[in-house]
Amino acid sequence: MQTTVQSGCVTCDFRPDRIFCDMPPESLRDFDRIKSLARYRRNTVLFAEGRPVRGIYILCDGRAKLTICSETGRRLVLRIAGPGEVLGLGAALSNTPYEITAELLDTSQVVFVRRKDLTRFLRDHTDICMQAVRMLSQDLHGAYERVRSIGGMRNRHHPRILFHRRALVV
Repeated sequence: MQTTVQSGCVTCDFRPDRIFCDMPPESLRDFDRIKSLARYRRNTVLFAEGRPVRGIYILCDGRAKLTICSETGRRLVLRIAGPGEVLGLGAALSNTPYEITAELLDTSQVVFVRRKDLTRFLRDHTDICMQAVRMLSQDLHGAYERVRSIGGMRNRHHPRILFHRRALVV
């Protein structure tokens, strides 16, 4: 996979196509100050499920496999993340351990932002904070859709859901 190394968000050619990256110039300059940019080899685990949150990762290029461990100990692939996606945002904002594991499928350029720097940045840039809220909302709705498809629900607007003891039966 051929990639171009980007030196910063301000000069990134792909910035206008990526929701979190397409910030006003002042916000972008402030963001550039709090991030670190590095290249990682294929199969690098950016973060692991259950580990303490350090911050967020943004894929500048490449792909990451997002997995979760089932109750039986089996690794389940949730989805493949692509360029421009922010990983670990929910854990970083809630200051809870990572819910999933993110492993690179390609050699990739990745931005890292420490949790405390991110929260300060979002406090100072409310427009970007709202973008983060929209991203989390989209993630949540995507999870709902995946659960719905796993459960084989036919009627999207009036699903029949039964609660049986401690399990959700669809």
